[in-house]
Amino acid sequence: MTKQIISPDWKDYTLLDSGQGRKLEQFGEFRLIRPEPRAVWKSAMPDADWRSADAEYVPHDEGGGGDWRFKAELPERWQIRYRDLKIWLALEDSRQVGVFPENAAQWDWIDAQVRAAPGEVRVLNLFGYTGLASLAAARAGATVTHIDSSRRAITLGREDQALNRLDDKPIRWIVEDAVKFAEREVRRGNRYEGLIFDPPKYGLGPKRERWSFFESYGYLCKVLRDCLSDQPRFAVVTAYALESPPEVLEPGLKTMLKGFGGQYEWGTLTAVEKSAGRKIDFSITGRWSA
Repeated sequence: MTKQIISPDWKDYTLLDSGQGRKLEQFGEFRLIRPEPRAVWKSAMPDADWRSADAEYVPHDEGGGGDWRFKAELPERWQIRYRDLKIWLALEDSRQVGVFPENAAQWDWIDAQVRAAPGEVRVLNLFGYTGLASLAAARAGATVTHIDSSRRAITLGREDQALNRLDDKPIRWIVEDAVKFAEREVRRGNRYEGLIFDPPKYGLGPKRERWSFFESYGYLCKVLRDCLSDQPRFAVVTAYALESPPEVLEPGLKTMLKGFGGQYEWGTLTAVEKSAGRKIDFSITGRWSA
């Protein structure tokens, strides 16, 4: 059975409205419009509310990519907060802003798993983006190894670590291909009690290593099994842009964790509009806890 996992505790982020392939979002004091192909319905808020947006990301007609179009002057970066976690935001060429707000429920879950675990918790975070899950784990007491192929994402993660005064927390920030790093960890004999990975549908490593979810996910799960300690505590996978049910994650995750018992749950990371209460499923997820 799957469930919709919602992050209800945001105060600095709101999904205001959506429709016609776009979403209207409030990030702190700034209002943004970004593409949202799942929003196939008519927007609920008046056009005037959409026109009040400070910036809009407009995709190119062909070849992918797009550009931000500004209706007001925005700073190079600004801060928002989730609970007591501070986050730097900046408009990226990829249309991202430095945070996936629907992931906040995952940070809370990871925090709870680390705090409940007896003894040392070493966490490996692959495809970690700006590292808010890594910060949540480290703040709860884990030792974290954070991997992403984007040097820009790693820089943002370090800046968020400094912003939250967590420089004393043990986080290794590494620019590397996720699969290659996991393979080397197996050979080095390094083991982890917690695994976090957010694989994209397609991606490239720092040396142009090719990632395709449907070709590589099962293999990565097999490698990660050999990265687990004798007493793993949790594993969580989140996948975006697959247009597949959460059950597609099940074979790989259960292969990785075979013989460890524990509990599984499957679902979607979901946001709820303020305007009409419609729900948008942004990603699929599988979670395991001992």
